[in-house]
Amino acid sequence: MQTLKTPQQAHAWFRANGICINDWCRENKLSRFTVLDLLRGRRKGLRGEAHRAAVLLGLKADPATLSH
Repeated sequence: MQTLKTPQQAHAWFRANGICINDWCRENKLSRFTVLDLLRGRRKGLRGEAHRAAVLLGLKADPATLSH
């Protein structure tokens, strides 16, 4: 089972690895505003692009890997 991150941990990962959030968003075809809202705790990532971003950030488990 994958360990989920908090928004603060995900943000710290960007800083620790010297990765620009804007570049990461471009590479993953995500809106910068969606990702920043997730990192600030303004969105929960329930549907659509916000959900996909939350999974990529490690804030939510990937539904494809969950066993039923």
